[in-house]
Amino acid sequence: QVQLVESGGGLVQPGGSLRLSCAASGSLIRVNAMGWYRQAPGKQRELVALLTRGGDTTYADSVKGRFTLSRDNAKNTVYLQMNSLKPEDTAVYFCNAGAQALGTTYASLFWGQGTQVTVSS
Repeated sequence: QVQLVESGGGLVQPGGSLRLSCAASGSLIRVNAMGWYRQAPGKQRELVALLTRGGDTTYADSVKGRFTLSRDNAKNTVYLQMNSLKPEDTAVYFCNAGAQALGTTYASLFWGQGTQVTVSS
């Protein structure tokens, strides 16, 4: 099956930066859209940014101008550059991807395990 391996979370001060990475691997044929969701304590999981294989992007209004999503299709990897971080950005960030696994004729949704991002003085 497809696995999403995340890295880059941590603790930063307000105004700081982090870069999250997510690599899709396993028995897959192709990866379609890749992106990031986040979930803060007591809140619903929300979309942060999404990037299709063709390059179309979607950002949450709260992160526009601060976060940048990019991907390397050859490596099936997506990156989330997070700048000017705010305490409100504190959450568990989950990588998400639509991918076609080997032996299937359709794409399924896959999730990473989540990586903690904490923005605090």
